[in-house]
Amino acid sequence: MKYHIRKAAVIGSGTMGGGIAALFAGLGIPTLLLDIVPFKLTAAEEAEGKTFDDASVRNRIVEAGWKAVTKSRPPAVLSETSKQLISLGNLDDDFDQLADVDLIVEVIVENLDIKRDLFERMDAIRAEHTIIATNTSGLPIQALAEGRSEGFQGHFLGMHFFNPPRWLKLLEVIPHGGTLPEVLDYVVNFGEEILGKGVVICKDTPNFIANRMFSITSAYEVAYALDNGYSIEEIDTIMGVLVGRPKTAIYRLRDLIGNDIAAHVGANLYELIPDDETRDVLRHETSVKMLEGMIERKWLGNKTKAGFYKRVDKEDGTKEFWILDPETMEHKAPQNPRFEFFSKGKKHEDLGERYRWILSQIDDEDASEETRRLARYIWETTAFALGYASRRVPEIADRFVDIDLAMKWGFASEIGPFEIWDALGVKETLARMKDLKIEVGSWVKEMVEDGTKSFYKYKKGEPVSYYDLKEKKYKSLKKDKRIMPIAGLKAKKGAILKRNASASLIDMGDRVGLVEFHSTANALDQDIFDMLAHSMDLAEEDELDAIVIGNEGRHFSAGANIFLVWMAAQQGDFDQIEAMIEGMQSVLMRMRYFPKPVIAAPHGMVLGGGAELSMACSKRVAAPETFIGLVETMSVGVIPAGTGTKEIIRRVINPVMRIPNADPISVMQKVFEQTAMAKVATGAFEAFEMGFFLPGDRIVMKKEYLLAEAKRSALAMIAEGYRPPNVERIYAAGRDVLAALKAAVWGMREAGWATEHDAVIVNKLAWVLCGGDLTDPTWVPEEYILELERKVFIELCHEPKTLDRLAHMIEHNKPLRN
Repeated sequence: MKYHIRKAAVIGSGTMGGGIAALFAGLGIPTLLLDIVPFKLTAAEEAEGKTFDDASVRNRIVEAGWKAVTKSRPPAVLSETSKQLISLGNLDDDFDQLADVDLIVEVIVENLDIKRDLFERMDAIRAEHTIIATNTSGLPIQALAEGRSEGFQGHFLGMHFFNPPRWLKLLEVIPHGGTLPEVLDYVVNFGEEILGKGVVICKDTPNFIANRMFSITSAYEVAYALDNGYSIEEIDTIMGVLVGRPKTAIYRLRDLIGNDIAAHVGANLYELIPDDETRDVLRHETSVKMLEGMIERKWLGNKTKAGFYKRVDKEDGTKEFWILDPETMEHKAPQNPRFEFFSKGKKHEDLGERYRWILSQIDDEDASEETRRLARYIWETTAFALGYASRRVPEIADRFVDIDLAMKWGFASEIGPFEIWDALGVKETLARMKDLKIEVGSWVKEMVEDGTKSFYKYKKGEPVSYYDLKEKKYKSLKKDKRIMPIAGLKAKKGAILKRNASASLIDMGDRVGLVEFHSTANALDQDIFDMLAHSMDLAEEDELDAIVIGNEGRHFSAGANIFLVWMAAQQGDFDQIEAMIEGMQSVLMRMRYFPKPVIAAPHGMVLGGGAELSMACSKRVAAPETFIGLVETMSVGVIPAGTGTKEIIRRVINPVMRIPNADPISVMQKVFEQTAMAKVATGAFEAFEMGFFLPGDRIVMKKEYLLAEAKRSALAMIAEGYRPPNVERIYAAGRDVLAALKAAVWGMREAGWATEHDAVIVNKLAWVLCGGDLTDPTWVPEEYILELERKVFIELCHEPKTLDRLAHMIEHNKPLRN
């Protein structure tokens, strides 16, 4: 049977269920979201005379759930238009609609009997081809499938998303004994290719892989801290980016997950793993007492605005996050500790080398007591995790690789436990672990005794094969040809065509060149513009047929190098600033009309000049989490002047004003507010709505495929006979629209929503958007708007308050509102 998800349904409209529905809808899948009918009327409904016959009452729970999803932060919804693909209903009135969907994902309360009752109802109406998945985080899939029809069982499996579903990469897929192989294959492919997830096929064991590992190791990390007098602030300072984890570290992550959920999962897991020799850590007395006290006080985490951290609004309008003292059960002001241990550790850029350095500090007589104490925490909790992971193979996974992948994809860790162990040295650490009375899996001892030194074999720092427990030899890791590592490109003889301090031009093969940025934060500077110009020179000399602009940094580009602008302004060298801006405009306009394809591969932050560069390209092949925006006004007190203001008019306002008798006010207001308020797209899908991406641009759901897909798009454009766009004129709205925008600015200033200097900046922006001093609406050459961009940018660089904003951003990496 051929499977295709044309329409989906999600049952359960809470944070997870609503988030899954939002993800499906964002990817173009119409999705039905259902929840239960309320058991009783609210006081407000009774006062209004409503009954259970009213649709607003019957759908109250699902509507409230979906409303919360649409307001969640980070945003669960991929774009405003995707909301139109969500239909809301309830499990009484709308249940029969499930007969018309291709995939049903159940996300209701973690209760075996309640879930079974729901599946019995589904079994009676499901279409023959409909796949039914449970998002349970730990109930046995086999037990949930028991008693159902053969067709249901064949199309039933676990699809365990991680919260928030849009943002976390891991999708655990759990078949049971009756799951059809073709259904499993399709769901894995759907997860990887459509949803862009990293899929791990799990055994049907309690809490599967990621949550089993996390529940036990996180419980130990908290218990160890409490037993040994480490503060919450200390632990979260050292257990985040220093060890390759997100900034949420341990306690912030628990607040994000929900402390009530953590307690519930721990209690359930304890009962489900009677043979797990480590399960008593889930009932660590001090930890349980602390967690029970927090739940009693409704300190559930982010959702109640208090947990291990509590937001405190100060009198000066700023906010501060106070931190729980477990001994007094009171939140206290942060101490913001600055550990020498942290700063020294960060100097080791390679994470494996950093782990080795941390371990060395425990026995280093020259290290401070504070350093040894913090290093001891990291080592002993890490050693516990390594031992536990090894003992769970092959119980929860036949391959230790799957444990590494689950922990990296599920919790955004840079490396998994077995990669950490390799970095520390497997044989070298066994004796130290024995001293801590940490037992390791027998297979690890056998592996070492046989002379095998590491879990993985590496090539250029990347794992290429892994030790197979059954065959007792290394097996190659599956190589995905759609992943094109830059290191692999550079390794080929003669592949680096040119390099300077901030950029490289690399041969991607097939006469496609890659311009890679490697400046700090991939900020645009003269070296980068020189490299872009050089790549176009080579293409014009017929050395290249296309150019891709991309990199493997955390962000595509954080914008132009504002330090150079600030320095020149401080010295009064405004001619130099004009030359820099004119040079940037020249390169980007050359790219826009270049006769061969220039493809941008944006991802992460694409701000200011980075956005302008992306918009200048022939096409964009973007990662879904691309946060693009023209942020110059609020961040540094200038306006977009590297073709950005001109380009956003061309993309958003021009198409509307080609319609006869079109009113420019509403579309101009959209562009003005977006640019004046420095709005940033919350992802690539929203970037289309804001005009940063255009029809024909692509979103690649897996970021690791980005460069290969950008190259593929370039080759396709060549094969289709690419021609550059025709030269366009730009709509200039003139005096009347400018007056309306200035009136809006005055209103914001009077209401206290904008500072005096904000008003100066955005009034100048309005002047450029409307075409300067033009009286009547007209269409002007692009160069006209570009000249206005430069003029206003330089005028603002004369403003002391703009210079203060530039200096503050350079020093603190935060905007100043002065």
